[in-house]
Amino acid sequence: MRARAGDPPRTMPQKVLAGRANDPQLKGELVRVKVDQVILSRTPARAVSEALERGMKKASPEVTIAYDGTCVTDPASEADREAGGPSTVAQKFPEHGILIARAGIGFPAPVHIERFAAPARLALTDDHRLAPVGGLGMLSLVVSPSQLAEAMVTGHIWLRPPRSIQIHLSGRTRPFVCARDVALELLRRGLHEMVKRIEEEHQAPVVLEYAGPSARLLSVNKRAVLCGVAHQVGAAAALFVSDDKTEVFLRDQRRSKAHRALVPDPGAPCEEVVTIDLATVDPLIMDVDGEVRTARELEGKPVGQVLLGGDSGVTLRDMLAAASLLKSKRIPPRLDLLLAPPSRQVLEVMGGSGALVDLVATGARIVEPDRRIMTGELYPPPPGSVSLRNCDPEPHTEHGPNFMVASAESISYAVAQGVVGDPRHFKRPARVTVPRVLPTEDVLVVRKRGQKKGPPPLPFDPPELPPLHPWKGATTLDVIKGVPNGELTAKKTARGKAPAGVAVVVEALDEVRTVAEFMHKIPEPEQTPVRAVIAPYIPSQVVSALASEGIASFQASASAVATLAKQKKLSLPKASSWGDETAATAGKSKVQLRWLAIDREQAWTTAGRLGAAS
Repeated sequence: MRARAGDPPRTMPQKVLAGRANDPQLKGELVRVKVDQVILSRTPARAVSEALERGMKKASPEVTIAYDGTCVTDPASEADREAGGPSTVAQKFPEHGILIARAGIGFPAPVHIERFAAPARLALTDDHRLAPVGGLGMLSLVVSPSQLAEAMVTGHIWLRPPRSIQIHLSGRTRPFVCARDVALELLRRGLHEMVKRIEEEHQAPVVLEYAGPSARLLSVNKRAVLCGVAHQVGAAAALFVSDDKTEVFLRDQRRSKAHRALVPDPGAPCEEVVTIDLATVDPLIMDVDGEVRTARELEGKPVGQVLLGGDSGVTLRDMLAAASLLKSKRIPPRLDLLLAPPSRQVLEVMGGSGALVDLVATGARIVEPDRRIMTGELYPPPPGSVSLRNCDPEPHTEHGPNFMVASAESISYAVAQGVVGDPRHFKRPARVTVPRVLPTEDVLVVRKRGQKKGPPPLPFDPPELPPLHPWKGATTLDVIKGVPNGELTAKKTARGKAPAGVAVVVEALDEVRTVAEFMHKIPEPEQTPVRAVIAPYIPSQVVSALASEGIASFQASASAVATLAKQKKLSLPKASSWGDETAATAGKSKVQLRWLAIDREQAWTTAGRLGAAS
């Protein structure tokens, strides 16, 4: 994308948005931009239901796709599908121009990179695990179901113009060090603190931009691994340049026409620069507490389960290297080795090369690419043991399962020895050749209805949308500390009235991320609605997403959050008086809150939902 004469130098995110915005200068607090792709992963039925309610006949973006991530079915998942739950992918979606990626095609991020992602375009999604598509030069932003519905109906969305942090890569990685280790090194550098400071200073989302001589040497798959860390550090997205490496990748995928160059302008302003010499990176492991440590520091720690594969943190080259390192070895008696190929393409290549046979001979169990593997709902670690995986973890919360994260080489060592250790103890590094001829048949993609073979599609009864809860006058809310975990069942007062809603008070960024994911679900009729989220820090992209669902985001000091967490009720004044200094009452205490919504986001919040405001 070339800058026009007279335009100021722009970063890559600015280039992507400026070419699609009504205001190419991106001067407003919010700008309206054209959306190229919508990726539905976690709650497709919820977003499509709202789009249909707003009159959608056919989705406006050039690509709209829903990934069916339920591969392992049971009575509960089938009942949810029959009831039209928010995660349902209906067979009638193609009638509205929505492609279906059927169960078993692979995990959304790697499949989308292979088959649909395009450089220098804008994609919206409901899943933070789609961040790796930035490795192909595509800007992917996580938004709410209401914002996805807006994009499907109108083809446009209102966004805050982003700020950038440049990550300058130099040098070359040493043997047994791969992209997963570099990603963990970024986490160890405290990048989240830098993102938080820029967010609070500018009230704008932060995008990580990878640059430097070594950035251009990395393959697209390695770039995708590095982009996957974006949401772990609170960034809205991550981007690599689109160059000759990108063009070669798309050519191998038989999608050459999708290529478009994307590089930052010389002198483009960024808020911070982080420099990493790849030659100084060691094999690293993220422990169960989320702390990144060297593999040697954790040497000898027993492992009960290993998951090789998943949707991020591993490349095709890594999978082949692991098979080479484990060839002729056998797993220890008390260790489970699960193999989750990222996509059907990777599975076919491994099968054709013999790598799959080698891993099965080692003792691997091949599991289906079900989205619940990533969240720990399926295949949790055996009681009393540790699970070692190479995919990006879900937000670290009190109630969720936690895993150790490492590279494919470190995982291979753990499989061979039964304990954590430095993969450099292997005698020699694996030398593998990634084939250039790749299988690209989209046999599990449903592009349109019209198949004359087989039964007719099942009827689609869109799930009911959550009721609107506009903010009218002063409001008193129940207070819940931490991520809601069964506390939302409505409890009627002595007068027989249900509470007006709930204010969720959280402290850590991971808790904020989990609450934002929780908000995507359609609440049960008997549940009390969440009306406000209060935390010391809420990323601006989350603020916008919550506002579009009618949920108010408030920032409070750490002491105010501690005070609120001890109270049962919070009284807020009428919404027209909210601002940078919003006086609220919690029990006998007075607390100062800062309303984080800006511009149109404030209208979305007070109206109860984005669609109601427009």
